[in-house]
Amino acid sequence: MTSTIDTASTSGPASPSAASAGAAASLDEVIAAARAAFAVSVASSAEQRATWLTAIADALDAARDELVPIADAETHLGPARLNGEVARTTAQLRLFATAIVEGSYLEATVDHPDATTTPPRPDLRRILRPLGPVAVFGASNFPFAFSVAGGDTASALATGCPVIVKGHSAHPRLSLRTAEIVAEALRDAGAPEGLFAHIVGRENGTALVQHPGIRAVGFTGSLHGGRVLFDLASSRPDPIPFYGELSAVNPVLVTPDAAAARADELAAGLAGSFTLGAGQFCTNPGVVFAPVGSGFAERVAAVIDADAAVPMLTDGIAAAWAAGVDELVERDDVRVAGGRVDADAVGTGSAVVLTTTAEAVLADPSSLYAECFGPSTLVVEYESVDQALEAIAAVGGTLTATVHAEPGEDLTAVVAVLSEIAGRVLFGGWPTGVAVSWAQQHGGPWPSSSSIHTSVGVTAMRRFLRPVAYQDAPESALPLELRDANPLGIPRRVDGVLQVG
Repeated sequence: MTSTIDTASTSGPASPSAASAGAAASLDEVIAAARAAFAVSVASSAEQRATWLTAIADALDAARDELVPIADAETHLGPARLNGEVARTTAQLRLFATAIVEGSYLEATVDHPDATTTPPRPDLRRILRPLGPVAVFGASNFPFAFSVAGGDTASALATGCPVIVKGHSAHPRLSLRTAEIVAEALRDAGAPEGLFAHIVGRENGTALVQHPGIRAVGFTGSLHGGRVLFDLASSRPDPIPFYGELSAVNPVLVTPDAAAARADELAAGLAGSFTLGAGQFCTNPGVVFAPVGSGFAERVAAVIDADAAVPMLTDGIAAAWAAGVDELVERDDVRVAGGRVDADAVGTGSAVVLTTTAEAVLADPSSLYAECFGPSTLVVEYESVDQALEAIAAVGGTLTATVHAEPGEDLTAVVAVLSEIAGRVLFGGWPTGVAVSWAQQHGGPWPSSSSIHTSVGVTAMRRFLRPVAYQDAPESALPLELRDANPLGIPRRVDGVLQVG
């Protein structure tokens, strides 16, 4: 690794690459400051941490007019989309602030002594505690909501874990400026020095995952990059959790009844979904199953604008997408139903609809299910729903799976297959767009993610917590949340009975 890194933290000035140049800190110094901050944050109250999160949200809202133009210049996502993403980012910060004060996320459990059980039960009290400093890797495709101040950062800070963010190279100016705003907001809110920091550079990111002071990693990005970091986290002398959101094709099943009833409507919905944001969503519907003879691929092709070249996030992402589509087009069992890939285009993509058969997918699922991160979708024609489900089961793991059916259809078999491979099952609608809520699940079996946890919603905090049980502890040694009087009034399970407060 390099000897110095660019940082913006609560313990000092911002990056030397900023206009207001300041001294750089070494990675060891940044993590030492995070460890020192953890001694304070682990003992902080939910109200204190809620104040910190709210301060960040307020500061980002106040800086919206400054940040959105920077983001647009670096990502080409457009002011409307980016303004909405700022709103989502600040809303999820405030949601976490509310959730930690409510307290149920702690899973506080009290079992009083019982000599009649076998073996006799001592006094046992269990709660979730923060892990310690965590590393967060910003994503390219959501420069606010999954980046410096995004969901990983918010959920970790909510638990009391200090955060060191590795900024994404796709939007370096935005990452730096956002980090400066976050650091200043935390400082002004009285957060401990070192609670948040920002670093840049691939070597520093690698060293961050391997550093003994880091206790967990949150990552959103490519399967290849995530696997490298996952292996590094697992091969440490002290392996740590790696929470990666990696790759998904998000299959969609259109039943014969649905295709017969509203094929054109569904085709228009699919076109809007897979081209949204130039197809650069982790929930992009990349594989869509439609019955043979429905002409569904041609219907989708008829409503796309095949000539509209849209700027993508980076030249590298555009080139990788084009290469992936080219590999599919070169196959004898895949044809282009609409659109084209311009081999001479740089940094842009235009909508492409490909089609193949369920037989082809079953013969070579690993190739045909390779994620193409961009504005393309593969329509798979099937002979029967059973055949389609067999092919869908071969996906392995995905973030979402969707079924479009008609009222009265028996979906028992469909739901069984979709629930096996996906973290979120949709009935109607399209998977792009992920609500931030208590019930959300954004994660699924490998390769969509590396864990059973969600990276979106309130329970995203669970990634950065670990359970600790206290046996026969004196009242004074117990966290407030576990004392008999329940002075904070949080929901708890006491002697097996759930108590609201």
